[in-house]
Amino acid sequence: MPRNRLLSRRGFLKSAAAAGAASAAGHVITAALAAQAAPGAAKAAPANPFFAMDTGIKDGKHRTPQSQARMVKELGYAGISYTPPGIPAMLKELDKHNLKMFAVYVGQSIDQGTCSQRLKDTIKQLKGRDTIIWLYVTSKKHKVSSPTGDDQAVKVLREVADLAAASNLRVALYPHAGFWVERVEDAVRVARKVARKNLGATFNLCHWLHVAGGKDDHKSMKSLLKLAMPHLFLVSINGADRGGKGWKQLIQTLDRGTFDVAALLKALKEMGYTGPIGLQHYGIGGDAQENLKRSIDAWRKLASAGAARKKGD
Repeated sequence: MPRNRLLSRRGFLKSAAAAGAASAAGHVITAALAAQAAPGAAKAAPANPFFAMDTGIKDGKHRTPQSQARMVKELGYAGISYTPPGIPAMLKELDKHNLKMFAVYVGQSIDQGTCSQRLKDTIKQLKGRDTIIWLYVTSKKHKVSSPTGDDQAVKVLREVADLAAASNLRVALYPHAGFWVERVEDAVRVARKVARKNLGATFNLCHWLHVAGGKDDHKSMKSLLKLAMPHLFLVSINGADRGGKGWKQLIQTLDRGTFDVAALLKALKEMGYTGPIGLQHYGIGGDAQENLKRSIDAWRKLASAGAARKKGD
């Protein structure tokens, strides 16, 4: 974390150089330095680690944990999220490159009435790793978003949260279009009822746009983020078109699309979100390395623009 005092000119130049290196590692700290350089500046803003979801790290040239971890490191991401199986092998490669597994994407049906064995095994594999269980929640008995499943969900998810807590892990509900927990509002409603400190929610940009029904304006977004903030553990972003109907429009590299991602990041910062931000590349196709480079270059531009805005305030 940056020191809570004004920097000398020489100290500022050194810190600015360090900030450039940290940005290359996928962290937004330039805004913090700009705030620190201003006379009478208060505490600098913490960094948001930027990681690549494993939906975008695979192609014909990157099929193994070794090649994927190497590529992510070379491009400057802070780590990845991952989908089982193969957690131990991927953790081994991430450790070699000083990268983090920020989240593991796994599902749970509330119809089962208890935590699945697959999820129990996943939690055991991640013990002490500070990895978030990124949990999508399904049901065949209850309609999408229906509160009729809440009582059953509370029972199952309290068990999941308690098992995760025993391994020093957190759980973030993953709103997914078409699943029982489909909307951010669903994740917040359920998290409140589960009432476990280590169970929270996610804001997934592409899924929010998919279910927003035309209410994807800035005001609606800020209102939703405000609702989620007390429970917000993770955020995922990508390039997207406002009003898009299919995933090809709703999931693009970060340098493409008409949706104002900068406004989303600005709102998150203003509300005090300091957690990880993941990059969604599901279904984009093509060259994974080229796609990831386009997106991290766009991320750095967004970070620089945010720093410039802060300095000009």
